[in-house]
Amino acid sequence: MARAVITGIGAVTPAGLSAPATWDGLLAGRSGVRPLTRFDASGYPVRIAADVQGFDPLAVMTRKRARRTARFAQLAIAAAHEALQDARLLPVPPIHDRFGVTIATALGGIDVIDAEAPRLAEHPTRVTPFLLPMLIANMAASAVSIHFGLRGPSNTSVGACASGTIALAEARRWIQAGEADYVLAGGTEAGLTPTVWAALCALKALSTRNDAPERASRPFDRDRDGFVYGEGAVVFVVEREEIARGREAHIYAELAGAGMTSDAYHETAPQPEGESAAAAMRLALTSAGAGPAEVDLVVAHGTGTPLNDVSETRAIKHALGERARTVPVSAPKSMVGHLIGAAGALAVLVGVLAIRDGRIPPTINLETPDPVCDLDYVPRQARSARIRLALANAFGFGGQNCVVAVRAAPGA
Repeated sequence: MARAVITGIGAVTPAGLSAPATWDGLLAGRSGVRPLTRFDASGYPVRIAADVQGFDPLAVMTRKRARRTARFAQLAIAAAHEALQDARLLPVPPIHDRFGVTIATALGGIDVIDAEAPRLAEHPTRVTPFLLPMLIANMAASAVSIHFGLRGPSNTSVGACASGTIALAEARRWIQAGEADYVLAGGTEAGLTPTVWAALCALKALSTRNDAPERASRPFDRDRDGFVYGEGAVVFVVEREEIARGREAHIYAELAGAGMTSDAYHETAPQPEGESAAAAMRLALTSAGAGPAEVDLVVAHGTGTPLNDVSETRAIKHALGERARTVPVSAPKSMVGHLIGAAGALAVLVGVLAIRDGRIPPTINLETPDPVCDLDYVPRQARSARIRLALANAFGFGGQNCVVAVRAAPGA
């Protein structure tokens, strides 16, 4: 089967407004968690978040288009534009029918609902006529297809926090099956709204460390008290290897494998022993033709919740056996919070750029290790290491698990 390789990366995250800026922020261990200013959060028990600051949609689209496009789709277009530019595929040939788009999200344009609800309360016909196309989850992928004239396969995977890795797995399948030559694949999310905030606070899933935002996201630390909600988008150009080599494109890494499972356990809590998560890791390795001994890095889901970090630690041990004791495990959510539908794509970005640069971002705020979480989580400072194969973990609400394996480019 054809190999799928990554030739372009775009990102708009709490760590930076581009992929290089995001990577620099992660390697430096800079926290993107701040007091929440998107709306008045004074009445909520949680008043911190990891938001994208300084983003201007007019840099990539017209004012008219921006007014008709929800923030999650705006972020996706910006990240896709950077990825295409990075891959030297701009301008894209008009109406390209071999170029697919799969951009995942969990909540879609939920911010539009919050914005339009007061108008609906005043009168039932005063909402914008673009309300429905702005809020539906497939609109990020559709907006990217429209914006760049891409007529290949298009789809939106909604797999909660695993959505981003599911999109990468789908892109790999399209390339292998010969359904596309190029795919824009990744995840996007922009759910910093009062409705989402009320729901998360009621769920008691978030960190309440309001007095020290930069220290709030603490994966695998004994004193973790919940995750930090974030927003952002990460998009890749995934390309058929023979085409990439034919046009002398820079190949970051091979999208080598993917594995999906379901916990079949609970709406929000992970399966305690991590058995299904471990199965997804094993499936990713099997499809990559690799074994546990070849894994050089695990990019953890690492939410910083009491249950997830223990379950994931157990999953890594189940999947990798003795290798789990020595493999580095990095938790980028310690710096950028939980990007929900984009979280898995961010994990893939970390794996790919760690392969390129031989550098592993740290897990910051890991000050007092939890005795039950006893792996090598690269605490507090970045580390140099030779990385040939990395696993990117993503485990979503409802027990949807998707793990992606990325490997150094063939011949590299």
